[in-house]
Amino acid sequence: MRPLTDEEFSALFEDYQSSAFRLETRQVYTVPQFDESLRKFLAGDPKPESFNAAWHARIGRYVAAGKTMQRAKFVRRPLTDYSRYLLSWGVPGNVVAGEDYRILDVTDRTVDLPEQDFWIFDDETVALLNFNEDGTVRGHELADSAHLDQYRKWRDLALSEAIPWSEYRLQHPSDGQ
Repeated sequence: MRPLTDEEFSALFEDYQSSAFRLETRQVYTVPQFDESLRKFLAGDPKPESFNAAWHARIGRYVAAGKTMQRAKFVRRPLTDYSRYLLSWGVPGNVVAGEDYRILDVTDRTVDLPEQDFWIFDDETVALLNFNEDGTVRGHELADSAHLDQYRKWRDLALSEAIPWSEYRLQHPSDGQ
């Protein structure tokens, strides 16, 4: 494994040609740029119309260029405040922008997937996302290509076990409230 600088990690998004997939395992992500919106969500404020607009525009550009972006998100009940916020304020806009966002409820079951967040770009590059206990990013690493087949298997398993956001939303309409 090789550490990635923030610039190298960002370049993976700009440089990928066809597909990006993320396994999102944590129940809390501490992202300073979202502190204020999380506070507003928890206070019951309405979601601003421009919430996460830059990311949505980015997804839209990828989709318009023929690229795909997929994500499988672990959830555990009871949902954390962060997960409720994500499911209410984050995921719907990502889906509208063109992201294939799926939910994998692991509350009462075990799925043979790692508790390690990662992105796979173009089926050939794996970036690991490392976090501190409080959910802040510790850093990113480029995974050893010798393990690429395992990450592909994990991606395929996550996608087969997760359900599309729209289906999850119908099954759990109060999540995110």
